[in-house]
Amino acid sequence: VQLQASGGGLVQAGGSLRLSCAASGRIFVINALGWYRQAPGKQRELVATITRGGTTTYADSVKDRFTISKDNAKNTVYLQMNSLSPEDTAVYYCNMHVATTITDLGMDYWGTGTLVTVSS
Repeated sequence: VQLQASGGGLVQAGGSLRLSCAASGRIFVINALGWYRQAPGKQRELVATITRGGTTTYADSVKDRFTISKDNAKNTVYLQMNSLSPEDTAVYYCNMHVATTITDLGMDYWGTGTLVTVSS
């Protein structure tokens, strides 16, 4: 299973970006999807998650600004980011818990990361 993230870039404070992450390979079911980020000199942190059933969770720092969504048919997860601030600058990683067969309990897969830079 491979995850390919895209959509990062440079944006001014107050602007918006939409990240996408598509999974490919042998996929039976995706149980959970999420976005994490790692700023320079900091540990990777959870940004948002969405379950197979559509339940979402967000870090307090992004609530009401970011929205996570998914397209089951495309095995893709999105992160709509609005009202961006320089504190959101980081490499954003997508994560999916994927089962490859009906008997597979699944495991976590990570995308390669996409850089988001917010200028002040």
